[in-house]
Amino acid sequence: MSKLAILGGEKLNTRSIAENVKWPIVNRAMEEGVLAVLRDGNMSGTDITKQFEKEFAKWQGSKYALAHSSGTASLQAAMFGVGLGHGDELICPSTTYWASGLPAISLGASVVFADIDPVTLCLDPADFEKRITPRTKAVVVVHYSSYPADMDEIMKIARKHNIKVIEDVSHAQGALYKGKMVGTIGDVGAMSLMSGKSFAIGEGGILVTDNQEIYERAVLWGHYERASDITLPGLVEYKGLPCGGYKYRMHQLSSVVGLEQLKKYDSECAIIDKAMKYFWDGLKDLPLGNHIPAEADSFKGGWYACKGLYDPNAFEGLSLKYFIDAIIAEGGQGFAAGCAAPLHACSLFQSMDIYNEGKPANIANRPADAEPINEIGSLPVAETINEYVFAIPWFKHFDRLLIDEQIAVVRKVCENYKDLLASDPKEKVRGKLFQTARKN
Repeated sequence: MSKLAILGGEKLNTRSIAENVKWPIVNRAMEEGVLAVLRDGNMSGTDITKQFEKEFAKWQGSKYALAHSSGTASLQAAMFGVGLGHGDELICPSTTYWASGLPAISLGASVVFADIDPVTLCLDPADFEKRITPRTKAVVVVHYSSYPADMDEIMKIARKHNIKVIEDVSHAQGALYKGKMVGTIGDVGAMSLMSGKSFAIGEGGILVTDNQEIYERAVLWGHYERASDITLPGLVEYKGLPCGGYKYRMHQLSSVVGLEQLKKYDSECAIIDKAMKYFWDGLKDLPLGNHIPAEADSFKGGWYACKGLYDPNAFEGLSLKYFIDAIIAEGGQGFAAGCAAPLHACSLFQSMDIYNEGKPANIANRPADAEPINEIGSLPVAETINEYVFAIPWFKHFDRLLIDEQIAVVRKVCENYKDLLASDPKEKVRGKLFQTARKN
């Protein structure tokens, strides 16, 4: 009989990691701040939110910060801020959360999906440039799974073609790209701060930029109560009403949590970084990719949605799904096969007539003779990456013994993988997907 638990052997680990991975770390100052806002009936004010914006901009190294009700709202505001509108195109990686691109459709633009790099899991610069047309107004760069994207090459291409760069920092608050804080390299950064993210304050988002026009347009889009912030000609005459018809302010329960989070976030990230690197150091002799930036001055911030890279050839064709199933059977926790399924394959982007225009909303405002976009089969990495990427436990505390137990689980499966080959069901990993369009 094999030693592996999935084949009837003894399970290696039984201790729960739940307390280690619990997040966010709530302290007394957060609790007292929330209670004070509740008792004052000040949930819908802006005084605490403005203070949070000021401190967040200072920490981020940006001139402006604008808090939002969600990360999705901040991304839509960033798109409007850079002037994205009717007939424009927004390029976005296909492997990401839907909010990175979908709000563009509400602005009358089309989302053109691009492929990802198989190592970084971020936007492939070469494929980005390949998809640029005269209608391309902006690109969304997602620092996916907290890995800083190749901003040098992306910025070079964007400036060459006069394209605005929106950084989606929802996975990577506090991450560094070659010593620069992500979110400050492009024209504007936007991010979710919801409770599952590494910078967790509750449901909320924030936009950061050094560009006054982008900031004021974002204010005008969904923050009617900020009329005094609008000063630029061409915008000032429209202040007082939200020009998008949206109300996007952050409630102050989140803002007060954010102020306290800023005081401890960097120190918490340092502990997470130590724990996660210790985990990978314990597996360094195994044929698994650690998804850690190679540059010494690049940093994964809070390690949100941390991943590993799997090469089936290193395990004689053993499928990723069965490999992960075996790890879980041994007591592995926080492991999962795959990541996000490709957005360009979702039927919403392929065929849904959202606004009753008589054609799919994502192409409704493109010229009739425009080249096809988002064809299934056109993004080979995004369409197959779920067979090569897996989630790992997200340790929040440096508990050497507990991390060693999870290392041992992975090592046991890797060292006995041959026992799995004969029983491998070869199941495909579909990833998280909402609707799938069929290839004709």
